Amino acid sequence: MDITLTPIGTIRSPYREREGMPIQPRGAEEVSGTVELFPEYAEGLKDLEGFSHVILLYHFNKSEGFSLTVTPFMDTEKRGLFATRAPRRPNPIGLSIVRLAAVRGATLEILGVDVLDGTPLLDIKPYAPEFDVPPGDVRSGWLTGKREEVLDKKADGRFVTSCSK
Repeated sequence: MDITLTPIGTIRSPYREREGMPIQPRGAEEVSGTVELFPEYAEGLKDLEGFSHVILLYHFNKSEGFSLTVTPFMDTEKRGLFATRAPRRPNPIGLSIVRLAAVRGATLEILGVDVLDGTPLLDIKPYAPEFDVPPGDVRSGWLTGKREEVLDKKADGRFVTSCSK
């Protein structure tokens, strides 16, 4: 089965290089960026300004290859790829929840951007805690207790070199 995804826009950020950028939006809370939708998709932004946050789905277009075990930025131990948020994946799709500052025509002004400049945008979804925060006991696996650690973590070169299954 072939799957074809078509970008709907481009994410702009101050990050030109992968190394040294935040590894999650929490580590980039005040970093501003923009989402530039292609004009033919601008009408789809109607009513989005009522949301404080949006979910961006994007293509890790600089990512090459993957390994099923990785040493994530937040740890020194090898972990299963699907128990991490490592960027080198079989399907290089990224997800970030960012603060929506403004909608101006076909452009979103955002805060908390942790994405490389020029990243192709695949989709935008409104963040709604009523739907997105699961009820009951939520576990964070090996990430338990690392909430504040993400604030200072920056990307290094560990996911830049190619490695494929």
